[in-house]
Amino acid sequence: MIPLLAGDTLGGISEQLGVDKNKTQQAITVALPLLIGALNRNASTSDDAQALTGALQRDHDGGILEDLLGNLSKKKTVDDGSAILGHVFGDKRSGLEQNISRTSGLDPETTGKLLSMLAPVVLGVLGQIRNKQSMEPLGVASLLQNERKTAETAVPGMAQFLDVTHSPR
Repeated sequence: MIPLLAGDTLGGISEQLGVDKNKTQQAITVALPLLIGALNRNASTSDDAQALTGALQRDHDGGILEDLLGNLSKKKTVDDGSAILGHVFGDKRSGLEQNISRTSGLDPETTGKLLSMLAPVVLGVLGQIRNKQSMEPLGVASLLQNERKTAETAVPGMAQFLDVTHSPR
């Protein structure tokens, strides 16, 4: 997923946020594995995997990726991303933003906006993969499980952070 958020796209996101490209890249590098890990945790039961797959079918088919920068500049995309973060992290969202802020040097408000931009992108990529591979809910959950393992290597301490931030339903 990172190549999708590099180059001109990274520059465009940084410009929209009004921040340095390097800080944006650092925040993305930390945020993506945390988002993937949280989605994995939220799809850990059969019912939750079914709910996520339903959301991918309904709202996140990968269309956002066709004009990524254009879509990320829309208020609706950022609002949708904020709602996704609320669902995935619940009342622990501010802790996530603080953690990423400390790591990247972005202020928490900018980090929150960046996360709200990234969440629909991650779901868009998942939706696109799900569609191309005709994945059922267990396949989506398995994909997230594999991605989480990769993400844990990229961001040491991620598992502990997710354990702290997990909000049981």
